[in-house]
Amino acid sequence: MNFDKIDLRILRELRNNARIPNKVLAARVGIAPSTCITRVRRLVDGGAISGFYAEFNPKGVGVTAQAIICLRMTRHAREEIDSFRAHVLARDEVVSFFHVSGDDDFMLHVATRDVEHLREFIMNTLSVRPEIVHIETRLIFEERRNPGFPVYVPAQQMEDSAEASAAAAVAA
Repeated sequence: MNFDKIDLRILRELRNNARIPNKVLAARVGIAPSTCITRVRRLVDGGAISGFYAEFNPKGVGVTAQAIICLRMTRHAREEIDSFRAHVLARDEVVSFFHVSGDDDFMLHVATRDVEHLREFIMNTLSVRPEIVHIETRLIFEERRNPGFPVYVPAQQMEDSAEASAAAAVAA
């Protein structure tokens, strides 16, 4: 998908606040509201935006224990990976699932009521899986989300955009 400077500003604004009214978003990026909503729809349809989500305050929804759980598998057969992924993603406790390289095969970010709930989750959801041979849990003491997210524009696209901007300036 090709992005211009306006698209990048729209993406940054939405990353900071997905609930921003279209009229406010349009004013912040310097375009008409009708153009803005068209661009947002294009970003969604083009796959640059995969959804709009509410961010929860963990304590506000009863979560007092969070952890990163590192797991290793016995084998790396696609069927076992797919089965395990489906198994854990069906659980409300799983915030994020990562299939990683290195010593571990997976990392899960989980959120639970308390450490007893965390223990039950590990014992009843993870350790019962025959394909899992190692589980290591790291409690999360503090979590902060960076509202920024990198958007990498291909170098050729940046050159084309710069040339178009220069041509428009000459024509004006």
